[in-house]
Amino acid sequence: MARMTAARAAVEILKREGVDTAFGVPGAAINPFYAALRAAGGIEHTLARHVEGASHMAEGYTRTAPGNIGVCIGTSGPAGTDMITGLYSAIGDSTPILCITGQAPVAVIEKEDFQAVDIASIAKPVTKKATTVKEAAQVPGVFQEAFHLMRSGRPGPVLIDLPIDVQLTEIEFDPELYEPLGPHKPSATRKQAEKALDLLAAAERPLIVAGGGIISADASELLVEFAELTGIPVVPTLMGWGTISDDHPLHAGMVGLQTSHRYGNATFLESDFVLGIGNRWANRHTGALSTYTEGRKFVHVDIEPTQIGKIFAPDLGIVSDAHAALSLFVEVARERKQAGRLKDLTKWADAARQRKGQLQRRTHFDNVPLKPQRVYEEMNRAFGPETRYVSTIGLSQIAGAQFLHVYRPRHWINCGQAGPLGWTVPAALGVAKADPEASVVALSGDYDFQFMIEELAVGAQHHIPYVHVLVNNSYLGLIRQAQRNFDMDFQVNLEFENINTPELGGYGVDHVKVAEGLGCKALRVTEPDQLLPAFEEAKKLAAEYRVPVVVEAILERVTNISMAAADIGKVNEFEELAGEAAHAPTATVPLG
Repeated sequence: MARMTAARAAVEILKREGVDTAFGVPGAAINPFYAALRAAGGIEHTLARHVEGASHMAEGYTRTAPGNIGVCIGTSGPAGTDMITGLYSAIGDSTPILCITGQAPVAVIEKEDFQAVDIASIAKPVTKKATTVKEAAQVPGVFQEAFHLMRSGRPGPVLIDLPIDVQLTEIEFDPELYEPLGPHKPSATRKQAEKALDLLAAAERPLIVAGGGIISADASELLVEFAELTGIPVVPTLMGWGTISDDHPLHAGMVGLQTSHRYGNATFLESDFVLGIGNRWANRHTGALSTYTEGRKFVHVDIEPTQIGKIFAPDLGIVSDAHAALSLFVEVARERKQAGRLKDLTKWADAARQRKGQLQRRTHFDNVPLKPQRVYEEMNRAFGPETRYVSTIGLSQIAGAQFLHVYRPRHWINCGQAGPLGWTVPAALGVAKADPEASVVALSGDYDFQFMIEELAVGAQHHIPYVHVLVNNSYLGLIRQAQRNFDMDFQVNLEFENINTPELGGYGVDHVKVAEGLGCKALRVTEPDQLLPAFEEAKKLAAEYRVPVVVEAILERVTNISMAAADIGKVNEFEELAGEAAHAPTATVPLG
């Protein structure tokens, strides 16, 4: 057998598991692993400016293409503790990333050695497994198990902690004999598929709720085929956005308290049957369960057994990978259609599409300072169906989901469950690294943008181009809007007079100067007619200089974005609604 250090064996396993890209920050306790990474070759490493940023880059990388697994690397402490937010984000969104940390020597882990911390215990609640490997001979098996766990069942992150002496120990290992373990993925049965379609047959106004599990399973084409066979309108969740194109006749809009469409909520409230596939009934989607569930039956398909019944009890629960379940649903539906046993749902689907052409929010405003709705309208004009959008949280993300259009799976990459500020810049870099020729467009409010702004330098250093749309109202906008319920506006304002840029007029941070100082290009827009030319110029600059390009849109200080407190039937529409086609000129169905 060949002999090599445990660190080198780990690197060889990464390559045989399909890893060719990693993100991280070297440090004393992880340097043996970095030495093996350098010696082995075959894995391109991107140096982050903050280790949390490396973990979010890994998330963006994973979510860009089927089979990708992002890898982030650092010391156990404080790098490992910095990456906990990324692990939390990854497990919440069912994203497989591998976090590799370098630990103090085994003998002193318990002796308060410099930067020694029990990272495995800290990471345990936010990973599928977290292990400190104390025997070098176990390293190959621990890495093999990690990839098996990340890909099996509900995908998720794993942390492997390697003491420095374990990394340096030589072991017997032959990479040529290594084989990945096949993932475990439960599958629906024919009997379960028949029962689901029996319940469907009894419905008059059915809907499909398409979750992120469909995208994870690479099953979007099957979803569309099933919807077209049966004629059932589809409601994508925020994590499932892109499973069916926004302009597809059966796309019925999104549902929820915040990231939803007027027509989506209205159609859902008219439904009598819901088939949820690969979704988790997130509270921002359902709102009050009494309203969400009243008068309708539910079938829930999910790969994770404990998800069934977690939020409410469905009429039928099916534990299955979304691809396996949809394959069976298509098979059964095709047979029933050929036998003339599928109900004609044309009137119901037409009614859903009619709502889509009537219940719209206004986007066309000529106000100065800008209204955010106009920014998204011009983004729809500037960025085509091939665009991969990246965003995390805040009024910018909520309004983006209400007004932007997504046409393909993995083209809306959003942090859904954790929503950490600062996620967007590094995640966008991970997406652009995974798909270098893609049109990647990030969307941030000013506070999200400032949280990990230093990662822009990573894009400049490593020539990772993308366009970052920054909507700046110098406010914690979502928290300010939530504080209305407490009759206050407290500790949420970010404005100040910038002595170096008085022309900003009290908006505070000069994002253009900061972005340029980090090696990027940046443009500032103050009037609506400047938006489209700025977006077009940003695309050209990104292509020419191969760096991130920031387009900052100076917004009015206060805009309340449509949302409900608790009930999807009671969304507060703060702005004027669309009353004619010119009010929403980039809608996928013209107002009529």
